[in-house]
Amino acid sequence: MIGRVVPPHQPAEALAGLVERVTFHNEDTGFCVLRVKARGQRDLVTVTGHAATIAAGEWVQISGSWVNDRTHGLQFKAHFLKASPPTTLEGIERYLGSGMIRGIGPIYAKHLVRAFGATVFDLIEQRPARLREVTGIGPKRAEKIIAGWREQKVIREIMLFLHANEVGTSRAVRIYKTYGVDAVQVISENPYCLARDIRGIGFRTADAIAQKLGIELTATIRVRAGISYALYEATSDGHCGLPQEALTTLAVKLLEVPGELIGPALDLELQGGDVIADTLDGQRCIFLAGLYRAERSIADRLHTLSAGRPSWPLIDVARAIPWVERKTGLRLAESQMQALRLAVASKVLVITGGPGVGKTTLVNSILTILRAKGVNVALCAPTGRAAKRLGESTGLEAKTIHRLLEIDPKNGGFRRGKEYPLDCDLLVIDEASMVDVMLMRSLLASLPDKAALVIVGDVDQLPSVGPGQVLGDIIASDAVPVVRLTEVFRQAATSRVIVNAHRINRGQMPELAAVEGSDFYFVDAADPEEAARKLVTVVRDRIPARFGLDAVRDIQVLCPMNRGGVGARSLNIALQDALNPPGGVKVERFGSTYGAGDKVMQVVNDYDRDVFNGDLGIVARIDVEQGELVATFDGRDVTYRFGELDELSLAYATTIHKSQGSEYPAVVIPLTTQHYTMLARNLLYTGVTRGKQLVVLVGQRKALAIAVRNEGAGRRWSKLRDWLEAGDRIKGRTSP
Repeated sequence: MIGRVVPPHQPAEALAGLVERVTFHNEDTGFCVLRVKARGQRDLVTVTGHAATIAAGEWVQISGSWVNDRTHGLQFKAHFLKASPPTTLEGIERYLGSGMIRGIGPIYAKHLVRAFGATVFDLIEQRPARLREVTGIGPKRAEKIIAGWREQKVIREIMLFLHANEVGTSRAVRIYKTYGVDAVQVISENPYCLARDIRGIGFRTADAIAQKLGIELTATIRVRAGISYALYEATSDGHCGLPQEALTTLAVKLLEVPGELIGPALDLELQGGDVIADTLDGQRCIFLAGLYRAERSIADRLHTLSAGRPSWPLIDVARAIPWVERKTGLRLAESQMQALRLAVASKVLVITGGPGVGKTTLVNSILTILRAKGVNVALCAPTGRAAKRLGESTGLEAKTIHRLLEIDPKNGGFRRGKEYPLDCDLLVIDEASMVDVMLMRSLLASLPDKAALVIVGDVDQLPSVGPGQVLGDIIASDAVPVVRLTEVFRQAATSRVIVNAHRINRGQMPELAAVEGSDFYFVDAADPEEAARKLVTVVRDRIPARFGLDAVRDIQVLCPMNRGGVGARSLNIALQDALNPPGGVKVERFGSTYGAGDKVMQVVNDYDRDVFNGDLGIVARIDVEQGELVATFDGRDVTYRFGELDELSLAYATTIHKSQGSEYPAVVIPLTTQHYTMLARNLLYTGVTRGKQLVVLVGQRKALAIAVRNEGAGRRWSKLRDWLEAGDRIKGRTSP
């Protein structure tokens, strides 16, 4: 657990008791809000403090002071908090009933404690046959309990080691799954492998363990790990590498060691092959080896694919255009006709443009003509929602990129690749701005040399969450033909959402005057607190009453960031309370409470369950006895053990970054100066273009103006454009 020092001017009081409920726990900071049945206190006490891990049923020893919070009333603010496994009968019962052991829910936890008292843990471990003495526990349930307990045995031993080094329970389970029974030995030999191998464990946690194990601050193993970690940290900002000078500065800051130690450690990392040095814009840059090779592979594949002519016969475009117009019932604009001529003659083509400029019409026209010539077409997009939308707009089957490439959960890769390529003559990738370097590498590797490629996306949206800026680099390189559609068509021009999206993209303020029947509104709020209150009212009451939309399923709140009073985390709590208030069976894990009807988002790619980062679902039911939560994603039930709920988050509100590739009937975006560091034009533009029928901005006009004026963050360090420009360029680029 994490200890806190009491300020000398503030006398400390001691408190001890049983954790009745974990109201909130932030795993990143350790901050928690607990309801504690404390000795000497008649009512439950609200305790705030910091703990690496905490669970209902545990006994806590606390020192700190009482404070009277203006909003939440009397609380005990802990400066030191230590939690211990339960020893009281009440604590053991709550602990067993939490769903940790499969086959034991609250009812059987009560029966077991009544039958065996404080010896129940020893009995399950040493004399499991006696479980049958409890009414209702037959052979099958007993086997399930015994198997669940044995499954936990090694994990518990590892947890003891990790808890001593301030690693939380959920991470301990993941460490066990990664390293197996050798976990303690692996960590003891090189604790820095945790930062590399375990999601959610950063360098600082691994570093704290290393120091407890006696590894010195200046040890080479530590400095090498710090260099790699600094580069991994840079990938969160989209970089594939960093200039060596910037990397050195970052590593020195991260490690707090003399700068002269970085050079020799970097040489060892380069010799080991984990990082690669190259030149970019005249500077020596250091890249993570995997990203460096992936970018090189993308450039090589695009050069190979774009060489020569498409596999289909020559097409008489003069005859094909009127034919496809009759077939689709749509008239093509001159810019679309020019693009179509280029498309049917190109092996690789990029189509980019904002909303309402006819990208869908153009793609449908291309597909209609080519399919009439017998061309075998495959369609894909990065997310399930984007793939579904692509399928609906084309009338053809569209898959997520992961499903198209046939993800192999067991081996952690794709079945499709160079040795087992896709069976298609033409591949269309939609929402390509979302595709990062690693995913594009895998996709292009699976494409046969004979196939043509059409890449569709809005280059002015946010770049991918993962490293690189693939779509932007391809367009900027001038290495393949690009169609940039700019004309907003008449029907789309009647939508203020589309008009204002283009105004924002040009650096102009959107039109905010209230207009009857509009699909774009601005609700003024003086500060974040007022914005949060008004936003809840807009989502819960005003939009459903005015537009007949469902507050949970049809309305999506998109935030510039997670933190703050109008960040996604705070708004999720407020919206959950307003739209799905407490009642019925609930489960509390990883700082969130879930109940049937809650809106949730998958936050990591889970290939075993076939759900991916950004997928939205609704909690269908919770089985406390089995320790399982079932959520429905697009009509399909997906089951999670309680210990796996860190794969989910509440999704009444989410970040704009997480919304990429999705569209929602209605979008509500809070904008306040509290999020100053994230207010950028492409962020706002991306958020606004997620709304199909309605967009409502709530907040301060000053914040809106900041976002519109700010052209966004600086460059991403990426080598892809260089390699594309170095290859043979394809003639015929156009911007109709």
